[in-house]
Amino acid sequence: MAPPDLQPVTLSGDIVRLEPMAAAHAEELARIGLHPELWRLQPEPVATPDDMRRYVERALAGQRAGACLPFVIVQQGTGRIIGATRYMDIALAHKRLEIGGTWLTPASQRSGANTEAKFLLLQHAFETIGIMRVVFKTELSNTQSRQAILRIGGVEEGVFRKHLIAQSGRARDMVYFAILDEDWPSVKARLLARLRHPR
Repeated sequence: MAPPDLQPVTLSGDIVRLEPMAAAHAEELARIGLHPELWRLQPEPVATPDDMRRYVERALAGQRAGACLPFVIVQQGTGRIIGATRYMDIALAHKRLEIGGTWLTPASQRSGANTEAKFLLLQHAFETIGIMRVVFKTELSNTQSRQAILRIGGVEEGVFRKHLIAQSGRARDMVYFAILDEDWPSVKARLLARLRHPR
């Protein structure tokens, strides 16, 4: 049976709420998201409010094309936007998608926000959409991101050398990870334990 189409949806947890990204979010995302360290290893820098507006516009164009489903990450206690994430490289015919494009303002890192955002996205993918394979990829040199993916239960599958080209022309070696549907029960238990007892 084919999985249902991906539709914009709000996913709520105790720490964060993921809301469908909209053009109106560009100003707030620029206010909290122009830290150079967030974009150092990304394919193109987001350094100005205009860059962020274009970033949001491209995400929404990808959504209209069926290629991605972008979210803003909202802090539950304050209602403030603290970052963004998305489903991307969506291949519903193969029951596969990627979780990526995730960033959090520095003040919200190591707060449990990223762990819960990933939990909400994984739970929706496996339990509602019927996805069989969720992919994560990050640059080989991004040690922090690689460790974060391993901590949530991603299985490293290999390095794709010179797989992507950054806007600067720099070749990017990418590490691929995945979580499969049969992995999800143990990954879910691990994530719930981490959220109950944050370290």
